[in-house]
Amino acid sequence: MAKGKFERTAQPSPKPEPREAGKKKKNPFLTLLNILKNLLIWLLALAAVAMMVFTVVSVTMFDRSDRSLFGYRAFIVLSDSMSATDFAAGDVVLVKAVEPATLREGDIIAFTSQNSSNYGETVTHKIRALTTDENGSPAFITYGTTTDTDDETVVPYSHVLGKYQLRLPKVGLFFQFLRTGPGYILFIGIPFALLIGYQAIQSIRLFRREKKEEMDQLQAEREQIAAEREETRQMLAELKKMQAELLKEREKKP
Repeated sequence: MAKGKFERTAQPSPKPEPREAGKKKKNPFLTLLNILKNLLIWLLALAAVAMMVFTVVSVTMFDRSDRSLFGYRAFIVLSDSMSATDFAAGDVVLVKAVEPATLREGDIIAFTSQNSSNYGETVTHKIRALTTDENGSPAFITYGTTTDTDDETVVPYSHVLGKYQLRLPKVGLFFQFLRTGPGYILFIGIPFALLIGYQAIQSIRLFRREKKEEMDQLQAEREQIAAEREETRQMLAELKKMQAELLKEREKKP
């Protein structure tokens, strides 16, 4: 009898944990919202990086007669002297380095101006005729098509920067604004600030989630230890009870 009781009070087998009824179905609206959020973040990041690259390119390449990329130079048009036919103020023009001797009447060239009104600036005008300068060297007579007036001085070969290839309408206005303080803040500062803020929020959320998981795990371990202690206490109490019964039975025997 005592043996049977001891067998019944041995450490009980753990109850099987209830199986999950099934994984919770994801809310399609929340899934779509999360996709759109991630897409927006990526677009914002790409836009900020692109704006930064464009700014670097505009500062290092635009309006720099001493620099070229694959033989091309880029200049922002500052006046409407050619707006009647080809390009206007705010456009970006690309010119390609060529041998001045290959240029002909009707070609549009970029050159370093020697005119008193804009000395040293880059001008992009059309060739009206071939001529020579005061030293007898080959040169060009140039003019702006809007006024159809010849430039003050001729353009010698040494001042030619390249031949006009194509224009990017109004792109120069954007880059001019991008170089300003408000433009930098709007197109680079704010996007990067938003990205940094988003990453900071995500880091805080991740830290809190990990902290909560650690606390939950710690609480679960504490509860498990408490349950094991209670189970041990019950087993000891049952053993003491069994021992007491065995003693009583022995005392009853003659």
